[in-house]
Amino acid sequence: MSPTRRDFIRTTGVVGAGLALGGTAACAGPESDSAGSDEAPPESLQILMLGGTGFIGPHMVRYAVERGHQVSIFTRGRRQTDLPEGVEQLVGDRNDDHTALEGRTWDVVLDNNAQDYRWVQKSTELLAEATSQYVFVSSISAYALEGFGYDRAEDIMREPLVDEDYDRVAPPEGWRDGDDAPYGLMKTLSEDIVHAAFPGSGTIVRPGLIVGPGDMTDRFTYWPVRLDEGGEVLAPGDPEHANQVIDQRDLTEWIVRLAENRTTGDFNATGPGERLSMGSMLDQIGSAIETPYELTWVPESFLEEQGVAPWSDLPAWIPGDPLMYVDVRDAVAAGLTFRPLAMTTRDTLEWDKTRPTEERANRRFGMSREREREILTAWNATQG
Repeated sequence: MSPTRRDFIRTTGVVGAGLALGGTAACAGPESDSAGSDEAPPESLQILMLGGTGFIGPHMVRYAVERGHQVSIFTRGRRQTDLPEGVEQLVGDRNDDHTALEGRTWDVVLDNNAQDYRWVQKSTELLAEATSQYVFVSSISAYALEGFGYDRAEDIMREPLVDEDYDRVAPPEGWRDGDDAPYGLMKTLSEDIVHAAFPGSGTIVRPGLIVGPGDMTDRFTYWPVRLDEGGEVLAPGDPEHANQVIDQRDLTEWIVRLAENRTTGDFNATGPGERLSMGSMLDQIGSAIETPYELTWVPESFLEEQGVAPWSDLPAWIPGDPLMYVDVRDAVAAGLTFRPLAMTTRDTLEWDKTRPTEERANRRFGMSREREREILTAWNATQG
């Protein structure tokens, strides 16, 4: 059998080693109240961040500054964000205005907001001689996997099926460079562009579901908020179904450390380090909740009959989907660590309670309490 990428050490400056993910509870990295490294970075870097004011940007900026780095952010200048003193704010547009980047050099570029592969084409072309490393935040959606179907709901997955060598989304027949691309293909194309422009010095980070304070999508926030409200809570399907999330602070701090250590290669970046299930996720969330609540587990077959949509009606839940349990061994070996989910829960709840009332009343994901009660009433009626 030919050797694979995993047979070689293909990263530089790896800051630790973790245990391989395998079985149902293999630990793959430390957990602490303050995840990450307390060690001083090897040198102060000049960092250019493409983005910096969205969900994952502000914490990445603050962490980099705390580590002693000089940070420039490139944005359209439309969003007001509280950033540390000394952060250089460059204004432009990734579509058609890169003037602020011309003639400048940086040690590393952190590209965390690409929404179009053509943005990456332009930025890598401009910055190919202006930096020695380019870190691109991609997504596990780059992997070529079929969408969810309730017929896969019985597949609980005890081992991860997807590692960094798994096939990625490919352009459909007839597609040409310059055409629009859906999300997964956009990420694949962007990854290839980065590696072509920065051979041997490109870093690809593929996060899963990014959660924590500041997440405006409510894809994870639904559960801390719902358990905190108390009472009978609809819990979906089999509690043993695999699940993965990553706190945005763990992700962003690790990305900065990848830059500090000149780590290159492709990495899946989700968590935690051991196999997480829907049941254990809700238990860990519940450990940070003081309000009494009771979980009622409703089978997938009944939820399907009721027209419940995984991911949108019941967020952070896609039973049987291999992307809810990908292999993160390489990321852990490269220093990715994880906060306890209870901490993420407490901090998310604290942040959520600062949001405007109208925003909290019109969440982007999750079913209404009336709809939840309707389904629970129907299910309980079948139990005699």
